[in-house]
Amino acid sequence: MAIAEYSIPALLAERRNKDPHGEAYTSINYDVDPFGVAETISWDELYDRTHAVAAKLLQFGSPGDRAVILAPQNLDYVVAFLGAIRAGFIAVPLSAPLFGQHDERIVGTLADSTPVAILTTSAIVGEISGYAKDQPHQRAPKVIEVDTLDIDFSGDNLNVDLLPKTAYLQYTSGSTRAPAGVEVTHKNVIRNIEQLNPDYFGGNKIDYPSGLRAVSWLPLYHDMGLIIGIFLGVMSGCPTTLLSPISFMLKPARWIQQLATDVAAAEDRWVVTAAPNFAYELAARRTTDEDLAGKDLRHVRVMINGAERVHGATLRRFQERFAPFKLTPTAMRSSYGLAESTIYVSSTMADRPAKSVRFDLEKLAAGHAELCDDGGSELVSVGPPRSTTVRIVDPETFVEKPAGQVGEVWLHGDHVTAGYWRNPEQTARVFRGKIVEPTPGTPAEPWLRTADLGMMFDGELFIVGRIKDLVIVDGRNHYPDDIETTVREVTHGRVAAISVPDGATERLVVIAELKNPERRDRAELDQIEQQVTAAISETHRVRVSDLLLVGPGSLPLTTSGKVRRAACGDEYRRGEFSRLGASR
Repeated sequence: MAIAEYSIPALLAERRNKDPHGEAYTSINYDVDPFGVAETISWDELYDRTHAVAAKLLQFGSPGDRAVILAPQNLDYVVAFLGAIRAGFIAVPLSAPLFGQHDERIVGTLADSTPVAILTTSAIVGEISGYAKDQPHQRAPKVIEVDTLDIDFSGDNLNVDLLPKTAYLQYTSGSTRAPAGVEVTHKNVIRNIEQLNPDYFGGNKIDYPSGLRAVSWLPLYHDMGLIIGIFLGVMSGCPTTLLSPISFMLKPARWIQQLATDVAAAEDRWVVTAAPNFAYELAARRTTDEDLAGKDLRHVRVMINGAERVHGATLRRFQERFAPFKLTPTAMRSSYGLAESTIYVSSTMADRPAKSVRFDLEKLAAGHAELCDDGGSELVSVGPPRSTTVRIVDPETFVEKPAGQVGEVWLHGDHVTAGYWRNPEQTARVFRGKIVEPTPGTPAEPWLRTADLGMMFDGELFIVGRIKDLVIVDGRNHYPDDIETTVREVTHGRVAAISVPDGATERLVVIAELKNPERRDRAELDQIEQQVTAAISETHRVRVSDLLLVGPGSLPLTTSGKVRRAACGDEYRRGEFSRLGASR
């Protein structure tokens, strides 16, 4: 593919030519100052620094080779990632290892992607060098410190006449299976942002709102973090403010503060951000009025809520908490997406709040949608699919399901990625779905099989759960998300509802984290257990075989913060969880 319309380097060059001195990215560093220190890079500076990275990479490889990014979340990460793509390398964004810890996920990804270079910074190069080892049929990658490269170069020709179709490998977080590298093309990225633009911003695929600014703390190695934190800026030219995930987790109010505008400010702005549901829950609970003194949220137009199940209770709490600060009820946009479709699939409409609906649990477990007044399963719509092609398909017969029936969500379009890196069998299984006797206007193939269960109801898409996570007890289906929501209202922490094989049947096991376990005596633990088991029995008509109350941080998580249910099952069977009040 020539460097032309559908390439990320061409867009980066366009940004530099149109607005060389304009703000591209600003990184807020809370490590050196609790109030944050901002560092900004212009489009011209970004262009020069990515040129230096690309020129250095081409000394050790050629277009199509892989370059892994292992750097702190700051401007250096942006430079390294875009520099690798500009060289025609296939970028592999990963999370830097925790200080003093050996990260097996990095080792596995390096073995799978066989990079010729690792891009890092001088601050952590000592932690990274140990990963630069020989691989089968591949010499040890060269370690490059991007913050020490000399940008004083002559000429502008990198001799990259052709780019590989694949821009980067998005390694999935492994919530339900081993990580795999999704091949994301230049065209995938550009098409997907063209799709989300009218759905989120109400314009067309080219024009963006004036005064647009993106704010993100999402990891830059995560699919949604890349799209909102890097590519939206490259596509639209909007400035982007970046925080690190750890700075958010330590004080969620920092995120809200960066979204806010001074009350006295007169300029018109259009602020967009994105986060999983748990982040909105944290921000609502841990942001004080003092944190927003003299500021309001009137310019926050789009708050993407995705990457995990969206909870109606969280939406209500968040809106109630920040309504006094002029947050519009339509800002929260319940969304659905996945790495295999680049990221974006569908979201709620701009002119109304997200629709929250209660469905009869018995009927939903049987695969049918029927409304109920009280109780039941509360699902939040992710809107009517508008810019992508979505069908609900029976995962066994491959026949389309009518509206109101639960099936697997299948996707078709230019945003669907190329497949899994060097894994043709899994690519064929996931990306080559074929519908039997498709309805008029529905292509027979190829379809991306998401492994997500969903349904169309009243013209909108609802996500019910994951196929592999279904809990089947006494022949009845139970969606773990529903059970976890019920438990979370009692325990207020992370929860995993899993099934454990027991002969010919399965048992329901629930593992729930409790905050401040040292302050809870045996009587309080007994009371919580009784409340949880009673709530599950009453709401879901299923008996809990075992309930484990554990301390905070006990549940294994993906890199995007989702509970890894399969890993929870493995740890449970090995007896590795530390049960609170175990002496009982």
